Amino acid sequence: MIVAAGTLPWFSAWTADVRAQFQEYKLDSSDRWQAQEDIDPTSEVAQLREARRALRIGDASLAKLLSNRFIEAHPLSPLRPDAFLIRGDAKRALGDEYEALFDYEEIARRYFGSDVFVPALQREFEIAQEYAAGKRRKFFGTIRIVSTYDDAQELLIRVQERLPGSELAEKAGMELADFYFANRELSMAADAYDLFVQNYPRSPRITKARLRLIYSYLAAFRGPDYDGTGLLEAKSRLRDLQVAEPALAQEVGADAILVRIYESEAAKLLATADWYWQTNDAISAELFIRRIVKQYPDSVACLDALRVIPMVLAKLPKSVIAGGPNYEALRAAKLRVRGTEVPPPASAARRGC
Repeated sequence: MIVAAGTLPWFSAWTADVRAQFQEYKLDSSDRWQAQEDIDPTSEVAQLREARRALRIGDASLAKLLSNRFIEAHPLSPLRPDAFLIRGDAKRALGDEYEALFDYEEIARRYFGSDVFVPALQREFEIAQEYAAGKRRKFFGTIRIVSTYDDAQELLIRVQERLPGSELAEKAGMELADFYFANRELSMAADAYDLFVQNYPRSPRITKARLRLIYSYLAAFRGPDYDGTGLLEAKSRLRDLQVAEPALAQEVGADAILVRIYESEAAKLLATADWYWQTNDAISAELFIRRIVKQYPDSVACLDALRVIPMVLAKLPKSVIAGGPNYEALRAAKLRVRGTEVPPPASAARRGC
C-alpha cells in the first residue's frame, strides 16, 4: 500500500499526459476551441492519431510502423483508408513514392467513398507531376534509373477518370497535354489539348490550351510528302481563335500562320502532282495542278506548277486539255506580273517535269 501510494501521483500524471495527447477539440459556434470527451488511448482513433503525430513531427519510420500495425490488426476497421493514407505519406516522406502509390491506389480502388479518397488522388497527381518532370524510380530501392514515362501518363489519366469535372482533373488534363507536348508526342498532345478545350471551356487555362493545340497541329506536319491533316485542323482552330479571341489571334500572328498553312497546303498538292508525273500518270498530275491554280492561285507552288505545266500538257489527250483551265493565259498573267519567266526548278528539270 505504501509503494502504491508513493507511485500514485506519478501514475496519475502519466495518465493525464497520455489522455492530453488524445484530447479532441472542436470549434464551437463562437469559434472557440472546446474540449470534447477523452479518447481511449487504446482505441483505433487514438492509434491512428499517434501515427499522424509521428508523421507530423518528422518521424516517418515510426508513422509507417504504426500505420502498418493498424492495417494488419484491423482488417475490417472503417478507419483503414486513413491508415493507408498515413502509410503512403510515410513511405513518400522516406523517399519511396512509388511504394506509396500502392497505398493510394488501395484507397482509390476500394474506398472511393471515404474522406481520404480525394487526398489520395491529390498525392497521386503530385507524384505524377514529379515523374512528368523527369524524376525516375528507384531500382530495387537503390539508385533512381528506372523510367517513369509510362507511370506519369497513366497516373494523370487515372486522376481524370476518377474525379471528372473537378479542379484536380482539370490540372491533370493540362499536365498530361503539356507532358506530351514537351516530349514531342505531338499527335497525343493535340488530342489532349483538344479534349481539354471541350471539357473545360471556361477554364483559366483555356487560352494556353487553344494555342498549344494549334502549335501541336502545325509542328506535327512533317512536310509536303506527308499527311496534311494537321494543317487542316490548325487552320480551323486558328479561324476559331480569330472569332473567339481576336486580340489574342492578332498577338500570335494568326494571319501570318494562315499564310504559312496556305503555302504548305499548296506545296503538298504540288508534291502529289510530281509523284504522279514520276509514275507516268500525266492525267493525275494535271488534275492536282488544276487544283493548285484554282484553290491556291497566289501561292509559290502555283508559280512552280505553271512553269512545268507545258511539259505535262504535251502528254495529255486534247479532250483533257480542252476541259481544263487556260494555262497559257494563267502563265502570261502570273509569271509576267512577277517578272520574266524563268526555267523550271532544277528538281523538275531532272525529272523531265
